[in-house]
Amino acid sequence: MNSVVHFEMPAEDRQRVSTFYNTVFGWHMTQLGPEMGDYLIAYTTEVDKDRMHVHKGAINGGFFKRTADNAHPSLTIAVDDVKAHMEKVEQGGGTVLGEPQEIPGIGLYVSILDTEGNRVSLLQPYQR
Repeated sequence: MNSVVHFEMPAEDRQRVSTFYNTVFGWHMTQLGPEMGDYLIAYTTEVDKDRMHVHKGAINGGFFKRTADNAHPSLTIAVDDVKAHMEKVEQGGGTVLGEPQEIPGIGLYVSILDTEGNRVSLLQPYQR
């Protein structure tokens, strides 16, 4: 099985959403710069020196800028081979949204639409 390893949600005001999730749930938030799309990382669980979660089954996530084209939460599923899974998505009736992008230090990432129009992402993590 391929596990859900990350979640993403849109946000209009990253400072406001950061304060909310930190105050309400105790999540540690890290704001990245413009080179990473001003992405806001949400740590919902303890991580090790490689930024991988320590507790089995727990996931971390992040917040991206809400746009008209990208206004819904999504999940990221880990796969061994992103290109092979892109083919499986198309064979299964889904749509691949672009080409895989490198997330420095993490892996290769691409978004898809499932057969119901839900945005889901695939991540081929770098081997550690």
